[in-house]
Amino acid sequence: MKLSTKALDIKPSSTLAITAKAKQMKADNIDVVGFGAGEPDFDTPDHIKQAAIDAMNDGFTKYTPASGILPLKEAICKKLEEDNNLLYKPNQIVVSNGAKHSLTNTFMAILNPGDEVIIPAPFWLSYVQMVKIADGVPVIIKTSKENNYKATIEDLKGALTNKTKAILINSPSNPTGMIYSKDELKMIADFAVENDLFVISDEIYEKLIYGEQEHVSIASFNQDIYDRTIVINGVSKSYAMTGWRIGYAAAPAEIAKLMGNMQSHASSNPNSLAQKAALAAIDGSQECVEEMKIEFDKRRNYMYDRISKMPYISAIKPQGAFYVFVDLQDVIGKKFNDEVIEDANIFAKILLDVEKVAVVPCTDFGFNTHFRLSYAISMESIEKGLDRIEKFLNTLE
Repeated sequence: MKLSTKALDIKPSSTLAITAKAKQMKADNIDVVGFGAGEPDFDTPDHIKQAAIDAMNDGFTKYTPASGILPLKEAICKKLEEDNNLLYKPNQIVVSNGAKHSLTNTFMAILNPGDEVIIPAPFWLSYVQMVKIADGVPVIIKTSKENNYKATIEDLKGALTNKTKAILINSPSNPTGMIYSKDELKMIADFAVENDLFVISDEIYEKLIYGEQEHVSIASFNQDIYDRTIVINGVSKSYAMTGWRIGYAAAPAEIAKLMGNMQSHASSNPNSLAQKAALAAIDGSQECVEEMKIEFDKRRNYMYDRISKMPYISAIKPQGAFYVFVDLQDVIGKKFNDEVIEDANIFAKILLDVEKVAVVPCTDFGFNTHFRLSYAISMESIEKGLDRIEKFLNTLE
């Protein structure tokens, strides 16, 4: 029997593979430092957990509406208005099983076979696979370090064809931590309106921004871009709720309806208890977010300063999220024990084998000369891991 060619074309997540291997090494009592984590190392705040416990005790364990409970949708609308200057009604909100699910629903709702989606690289590796699942065609534009790994108007014009359907932006970015400025977003918005394109705006890291930078949602500029934008967000990163699996999309009502219809057949509703927990997170005190952010900022500064002093590698200081995108261009071609380091994959493999440090090679993110470090791990682990990386770099010939 011949299996699905579409399924065979979908690659597994290299970030999950690296994290799984590091966890297995730890389980085998190997002293490994894992920088692969795309999740905060903090526990979910107590008031959020309590909301789920209360919901369970109250018997809130049945099906809910497929696109989410009304109180949660209303809280999301309130959040979008207060934080992002965006006015949505509950029928424009679709709550899903994580932001990944929201993204997949979005592509399924707007794409027809052969439609193209412009994706600036480096990108979160799942974007490309999600577009393929929806029978779309990912069109990758490689950004430059000189422009802080962000797309320019020239990049967008060069990728535009008569099949282009949408542009995907992620700010703050995974893996770079870079943020699109208001002017840069306005440029993308005008381009999308001029060419009648959708914009998928992944804003999952919006609350994790450091220094004087601010988050701007591209949908907030005017009605024209609002009508073309699908905003993706969720509670995983900001509230240390990765395992709860609650994300959401805010979209024009027609698109939201399609997404809700598909979700009703694919997965029914998001977890009922997790929805109550998400409601407590979004509608409750944001002090827990600020506490995590302060700690992330300390780690960010430390990691960046250490990397800046190491041989052969470099990075641009991230403005948001919890990643450092490390350039190892000057490592390429060097040897370790007669093995030539040809790309980030080989670098990561040797580093894990020799120094027991797991990093994420960014080949699947569109940059095979870079790797990603997460600072969503303890300072003790960061210090130990960076010591080992520096030691390894000093052995290269």
